[in-house]
Amino acid sequence: MRWAQLLLEDRLRPGDVAVDATLGNGHDALFLCGRILPGGHLYGFDVQSAALSNTACRLVSSGVKESDFTLFHAGHECMAEKLPAALRGSLAAVMFNLGYLPGSDKQCITRTETTMQAAATALEWLKPGGLLTVVVYPGHEGGAEEARQLALWAAKLDARACEVQHLRPVNRAAAPPECWVFWKR
Repeated sequence: MRWAQLLLEDRLRPGDVAVDATLGNGHDALFLCGRILPGGHLYGFDVQSAALSNTACRLVSSGVKESDFTLFHAGHECMAEKLPAALRGSLAAVMFNLGYLPGSDKQCITRTETTMQAAATALEWLKPGGLLTVVVYPGHEGGAEEARQLALWAAKLDARACEVQHLRPVNRAAAPPECWVFWKR
């Protein structure tokens, strides 16, 4: 969903550190690199080796140096154990694009329990003013439950620590994608 990128576009600066929590085909990773380089670093996560390969290929063919990104063949719920501990509280952005890898097995999907764990970690690791974006697809298998749990969690967050916005099309067919934005104060 383009909304996530539009919201981050003016907030990221060269030198920032960002995370693409669901690499997919590398579109968000490339967007993030375009905003945080030179001087920044991208970390990415995905459970499918094809996603890592697709993303690395997209980044390198677009001129991003391999030293500017680190990709983990791991679920986003492993963020706290895989990222350097020194980054806690200093991430400028974390992007999630939930669901499945386009063009691959639609049975391999993000799961509510790991997504919620990863979103909580991402919010904790953001710097003040950092943004967490989560694009949810309620129309696919498991997506409606992810959206429901995300909404329940977001409603319980302390408004003094985090502001949450929920964007979703109102003039589209049933179950359009939704974008959740968490701004760490």
